Amino acid sequence: MIDRKSLQILGAHGAAAVLHPLRRRILEGLREPDSAAGVARRLSLPRQKVNYHLRELEKEGLVALEEERRRGNCVERVVRATARSYLVHPEALGALAADPDRIEDRVSSAYLVAVAARAIRDVATLGERARAAGKSLATFTLETEVRFASAAARNAFAEELATAVSKLAARHHDESAPGGRRFRFVIGGYPAPKDRKSKEGDASKRPTRKKRRRPASA
Repeated sequence: MIDRKSLQILGAHGAAAVLHPLRRRILEGLREPDSAAGVARRLSLPRQKVNYHLRELEKEGLVALEEERRRGNCVERVVRATARSYLVHPEALGALAADPDRIEDRVSSAYLVAVAARAIRDVATLGERARAAGKSLATFTLETEVRFASAAARNAFAEELATAVSKLAARHHDESAPGGRRFRFVIGGYPAPKDRKSKEGDASKRPTRKKRRRPASA
């Protein structure tokens, strides 16, 4: 049985593969193991056509062999998607990728998107290095939602948050500590989509979600 990832970061070739409409349908159908014949039946497609696209997906590491089953004189290959979800690496766009250094307006949504893209790029690259070294990447994630009574309240919150973070950074930053390592923290905010209803009730009543990973990193 293959070791499935919860998230797989895709480069340019992998992105092109999943953006192909038929290959995306095949990949969606391989959340559970299946053979080319099984996929062909479910999608009402010729088996030869499905086989071709499965080979291309396998070349890009998007599907992998789960097991082989002997049926008479034939061996049937059963494959499965290598991840539960996928994300396109920002560098798949090359020089066209979002770059925060090229955006002057630091309070714009474009700057927030560019910073988020850089975080994806950095974590993806560091994660690959850590896996190659047989280690886990030390990360920290904090996520919450706040409902503000007014724009003034939102601005006051942002000012207090900036002040608190500045004090924390000054207190813990140590430029000369032997063996120290620099970490990058990104704090951003945006309006929560109105069409996304929480299954857990009012966001203000939910605790802040944190996720830590402490193992040594590459």
